[in-house]
Amino acid sequence: MVEAARAEAFLPAASQNGVTLREAMTADLTSISRIEQASFPDDPWTPTMLAETVASPDSPVWVAERRAEPHEAEMLGFAAVLAARGASDADVLTIAVDAAARGLGIGRRLLTALATTAKARGAHQLFLEVRAGNSVARGLYESEGFGVIGTRPRYYQPDGEDATVMRLDLHRWAAARGLSSAGAHAAGPTAAQPTDRDEAVNQTVSRLGVSND
Repeated sequence: MVEAARAEAFLPAASQNGVTLREAMTADLTSISRIEQASFPDDPWTPTMLAETVASPDSPVWVAERRAEPHEAEMLGFAAVLAARGASDADVLTIAVDAAARGLGIGRRLLTALATTAKARGAHQLFLEVRAGNSVARGLYESEGFGVIGTRPRYYQPDGEDATVMRLDLHRWAAARGLSSAGAHAAGPTAAQPTDRDEAVNQTVSRLGVSND
């Protein structure tokens, strides 16, 4: 698809530290569900929710994988964004990184994939929610250009922690990284950083679609 090709052009190098990003397929659902269950034990999406997200044209899903053999790959994380074509706003739905793969910058790379996909589809702004007490994850988002715009009281269940609502101006984000609207390759700060705290990402991103609200 044209939009997918444009989004791919925005992304950092296809393989970093042996980890590759690509769009999810139905065949990935078993691995996606495994990471989902481990990352969100209190409120995981059901297999049906995950399947509907992967199948929907409005919610692109990206996976990060490491391939040991030509026909054998290990999924390390996944992320999804609600970004209908032509809509001015997009929302991060979820980001999850396998516990064994943290510290490789995968969380940041997946976030970059969501932002670039949303921009390629015409979005001007990208929104997400983060746990109010998670300063590490908030620091990651702020380093990518997200700003705080509000609070959702008792958003996260079952513990009732508040959510901090954040917004990213996608045009400014792209310009800061030297990305053209035609889809130039990303450089500099979008590359994976071994010091990224991926472990903070799993429990902080919006869980839109989960019946907790």
